[in-house]
Amino acid sequence: MKQSEIKELSVEELNEKFASFKKNYTDLKLAHAISPLETPLQLKTVRRTVARIATELTKRQLQ
Repeated sequence: MKQSEIKELSVEELNEKFASFKKNYTDLKLAHAISPLETPLQLKTVRRTVARIATELTKRQLQ
């Protein structure tokens, strides 16, 4: 998910996306620990997306 897409979402949508991506990241980490993923790059992209959403949420709370 790109930063420009994240900026267009409402706070409620951001919270929903944050929860779903966070769960997805946890599931991927667990699956990777059990047996290696075909594309371990997924971990990196999902982790960064979670960070982007968290940053945007924090930014909006401070405004």
